[in-house]
Amino acid sequence: MDAFRVDRTYLGAHHGRNERRAWLAAGICAVTFLVQILGGLAFNSIALLAGGVHMAAHVAALTIAGLAYLLARRYAKDGRFAFGTGKIGYLAAFTNAVALAITAAVLAGESVMRLTQPETADFHGATPVAVSVLAINLLCMWLLRPAEAPQEAAEDGDLNLSAAHLHLAADVAVSVLTIAGLLAGEHLGWTWADPLAGALGAVLVARFAWGLARRSGAVLLDMSPNPRLAAEIGARLEAAGGHVADLHLWRLGPGHHAAIAVVRDAAGRPAAHYRTALADLPGLSHVTLEVRPEAPHRDREIPADALTRKSASV
Repeated sequence: MDAFRVDRTYLGAHHGRNERRAWLAAGICAVTFLVQILGGLAFNSIALLAGGVHMAAHVAALTIAGLAYLLARRYAKDGRFAFGTGKIGYLAAFTNAVALAITAAVLAGESVMRLTQPETADFHGATPVAVSVLAINLLCMWLLRPAEAPQEAAEDGDLNLSAAHLHLAADVAVSVLTIAGLLAGEHLGWTWADPLAGALGAVLVARFAWGLARRSGAVLLDMSPNPRLAAEIGARLEAAGGHVADLHLWRLGPGHHAAIAVVRDAAGRPAAHYRTALADLPGLSHVTLEVRPEAPHRDREIPADALTRKSASV
């Protein structure tokens, strides 16, 4: 028996807010991209040019995030999506992780080239541009901050927004390294500091890309997202008098989970009895329950607590 959300709309609680802010940040980053590219060409700074390339990736990433919000909202009630459109944001996040990885590779390659074939940069002229870019990145990070509390955002927040925020966080790190490299070149004569800053930035971006790919990929592959929720579901079904024969949990969208449970019941209680036991469980938006007659002891393959643990690791 299916229960809870009959409309199968599993969008995040702050979907509209996050969509508007993603588009606003995309516009700001597009302007910043032009400033970085022009500044890098004018002052012959690899760090600024690398930052511009990275910012271009941000424009693309934020556009992808905005489109994901738009499409998820537009097709939220389309019957072709069996479990709603909440996962479109996770697909966008994975795409942005790939974009970050490509950006890191390009940035690393250009930085290594400049380290082996050094060129003189106009450090004095490039530094104010880099500082301005840093200020703009911080502004966009503020725009893309999650609406939820930090712990809630990390565990069950909008990963599409988190991916966009992570792009800006990576660019802030690159901007700080850029400024440090330019100042070292201007005041200490370390001409290698500018391309070295780009190389260090590439390492940071690559690390961000890997973490984002792991988180979004886990949702797309339907890995169990919340062992505590799975354990609570199993415990409530057992407390209601059933024996949990099978239990699977996966994410449908930000703040929404689905569960399939098979319960054995010697007393013949209906599925509605067990649905009531789960109805007030936060984060559980769709439940499919099957109640079977209690099997003889010898036919039980796995204890209920083991099945709960198994479901939490699938």
